[in-house]
Amino acid sequence: MQKRQFLATSLAATVGTLALPTATTANTLTKSANQTGPSLLTVTGAITHINRPPFNPHSDILMGKQKLSFDKARSFDFASLTKLPALTIKPTLEYDGKQHQLSGPRLTEVLHACGIEKNADGERYKLALRAIDGYAVVLTLAQVRKLEFMIATHMDGKAMPLGGLGPLWAIFDAERHAETAALPLNQRFAQCPWGLYHIDITI
Repeated sequence: MQKRQFLATSLAATVGTLALPTATTANTLTKSANQTGPSLLTVTGAITHINRPPFNPHSDILMGKQKLSFDKARSFDFASLTKLPALTIKPTLEYDGKQHQLSGPRLTEVLHACGIEKNADGERYKLALRAIDGYAVVLTLAQVRKLEFMIATHMDGKAMPLGGLGPLWAIFDAERHAETAALPLNQRFAQCPWGLYHIDITI
């Protein structure tokens, strides 16, 4: 994987503006707001199931530094992510050239929890996946489905720590898809930000 680039500013122009809240969702938080653990992932943009207040420059400091802002969002703590239908893959990773078992919820299940219908038009929806260091990639929902992206929470049976590849890693099994399996190992995971903490959805 090439050295990460800090793309927060240019990415905003790529994916467009955030969707405005609707009258039915802007002022109503879902019942899942009673999460007990710290938020690990925040999903913003064109969603309908929200459980946290809008962007606050005083508490959402990292997001502010990466020039993010939003009117509605859904957050996930570790427990809420691990309750979603899970997937397990065993790709060969570039960091040591060995196979590792990764497990966690399918990205489509996370999106469904945010109100994105499972039969939604995959070409209309675009997702900006952003890591804590600002590294970001933009994918269509169709790409997410085709590649079977997941949000890994565990590696080899252990929760991934902050400071390593975790606590969350958006990843797919590159060896199962011809177009990525043909790439050199160090280029297969350029679309897979580790240290994932934010997803913005636009239409």
